[in-house]
This record gives sequence, C-alpha cells and structure tokens, in this order.
Amino acid sequence: MTTHDFKDEAPTGSALTPYDRAHMALYLRLIDSWRDGADWREATRTLFGLDPDADPERCRRVHATHLARARWMSEHGYREVARESLAR
Repeated sequence: MTTHDFKDEAPTGSALTPYDRAHMALYLRLIDSWRDGADWREATRTLFGLDPDADPERCRRVHATHLARARWMSEHGYREVARESLAR
C-alpha cells in the first residue's frame, strides 16, 4: 500500500462507502493487528507505508480513523455487505 491508496481520514457515518469497499482488506488487517496488540506505529509503517517518526500526528490520525472505521465495519458495516451478497 502506498500513500496514494488511502485518505488521511477514513469515512465516518452509518453507510458503507465505495472507499470502505475498496479498503476492506486493509480494515481486516488493521483489526488483526489491533487484536494482536501491535503498536500503532508498527501498523502504520506496515499497512500504510508511512513513517510515524517523520510525521507522528498524521500517522496517528491515519491509523486511528481507519481503525475506528474497521471496527465499525466489523460491528455494523458487514451487515450491508452480507445483504448485498444475498441479493445476488
């Protein structure tokens, strides 16, 4: 993943977005790293390709907003994905 593949802030709100659909694999990897107890700096380096030593505020924001959206997806957003799959 490169800095061009994601926004600095993940979407918010109660509707699944095209951005969410495009970043589901990232969200899953973020959830895994969070559950494994990975440090946010390590996750930011690995998953986003960013250097938290060079720009800690941006990196923390990128990580925090995407992790929040990943958690939302795991608690709520997956329902919309499941409904779409059943409708096919």
